[in-house]
Amino acid sequence: MLTTLNTAYTDTRAADLAWALGREPLPALAVLDLELSGTTLQLRLLGASHQVLVEEERGTCSETVACIPGSSTPLPLGVSERLGKWEYEFAARVETLSPGKFAARAQELLALVTDHPNGLAGTFPGSPHAFTAMVAHREKGQLGWRTWHAYPQEGRLVVTRTRIGVRMPATL
Repeated sequence: MLTTLNTAYTDTRAADLAWALGREPLPALAVLDLELSGTTLQLRLLGASHQVLVEEERGTCSETVACIPGSSTPLPLGVSERLGKWEYEFAARVETLSPGKFAARAQELLALVTDHPNGLAGTFPGSPHAFTAMVAHREKGQLGWRTWHAYPQEGRLVVTRTRIGVRMPATL
């Protein structure tokens, strides 16, 4: 699903993104509700930011990647945590691209997400390559999502990957 986000493009630096687990739902500009094999998942676009809410019988999870005022948790390269009965893994990277490569990559990603049944993308008025996009999937008992946060004025694309799954008991 592709939508135009009717808001000013304010999160304008990739370095300003922060990561947080467990935040309450924030006001969203676009939402996609999904049901993936018994798990309720909500993809939320918060401008140039995202929030994912997961709910199932094992519990809940809330991931936020956004410019969070007062946050002291910058965007980490990787996180691995236990969340109740789940194992949670998060990874992020920043790609720096030339203007031509940035435009091509933006078009490629927007086409991929727009055509995906579990995808949500939002573009900003005034800049065709300013967007936030998300795709969710379930594979082999694990739930996952990927996100892309585009900063065309910097030539930077912030890419995240998250995976949560049932924690397996240790075996000796």
